[in-house]
Amino acid sequence: MSEISTKPYLLRAIYEWCTDNGYTPYLAAMVDGQTRVPREFVKNGEIVLNISFTATSGLKLDNDFVNFSARFGGVSRDVSIPMDNVVAIYARENGQGMAFEVSKPAAPEESHEGGVDGGELIAPALSAVPTPKDESDAATSTGPDDNPDPPKKGGRPTLTRIK
Repeated sequence: MSEISTKPYLLRAIYEWCTDNGYTPYLAAMVDGQTRVPREFVKNGEIVLNISFTATSGLKLDNDFVNFSARFGGVSRDVSIPMDNVVAIYARENGQGMAFEVSKPAAPEESHEGGVDGGELIAPALSAVPTPKDESDAATSTGPDDNPDPPKKGGRPTLTRIK
């Protein structure tokens, strides 16, 4: 008999910690052919979902899949994510949680952009974003998402992975 991964147990523990402390648990997952999610919310082969009790119906975190129903744009949709595709679970309010290594590469998919380069699959990865030390660093950055303004409260949460 093969050994069961620790990922589903850790996922359930972080989920319980979030709910016990009044935080909103968010789940980040890679999307492939086995992942059943609303494709219009997939960005760069990943999706981030609010899996709180109030946002989901019938949430089931078993050893092989994360299954639930949720409303997207007012329409109830069934969501099914293989446990192997779960990238992270964290609290929206403070970003604390756990990131996981994806144990298998996602299969190339026709419905989302990118992901395949010369026949090789490029798996999405989390990385820490350095913050500018002073305003001169912020003025010289040239990335498309660079914004010298500080993040606003109540905005979209981010996950910082620290090694």
